[in-house]
Amino acid sequence: MTMDFTSFDLDMMGEALKEADKAAEHGDVPVGAVLVDQRTGQIIASGHNTREKEGSALGHAEISAIQTACNIKGTWRLSDCTLYVTLEPCPMCAGAIMAARIPRIVCGAKDAVAGAMGSVWSLHTHPVNSHHTSISFGCLEEEGSQKLRKFFQEKRSESQDGKC
Repeated sequence: MTMDFTSFDLDMMGEALKEADKAAEHGDVPVGAVLVDQRTGQIIASGHNTREKEGSALGHAEISAIQTACNIKGTWRLSDCTLYVTLEPCPMCAGAIMAARIPRIVCGAKDAVAGAMGSVWSLHTHPVNSHHTSISFGCLEEEGSQKLRKFFQEKRSESQDGKC
């Protein structure tokens, strides 16, 4: 099923894709995220994967954007925000999204390996979650998927050349 995304959604996902490029520049999986204030339409925070760069399992794009937004807003409640992310959140990120009370997620590609918001798991629909989070998939999906394919092809090529 193809979603109809607004030009605003496409613009914000474009910003998330720029964040994904930053991750790839330093050897991290190219995933990017931006958090947008629904009332003003302004980007509050952005993030990209930094696991390799920072040597931390917590270096996910969503976690970075959520932490920055909480610091800026001075609260853990982000119930007036939309999260744009290039790849479906993993269980850790889905938990952070729910804990921050983010009501809307616009996502590029699904993650058939570790997706926790509709693909492998659907944590956002679990009964323990009294907060409701909606997720829409497919926003600039091909662009984000292409970045991921290219990244992993290059990693496999490096590995075969003995560089990894």
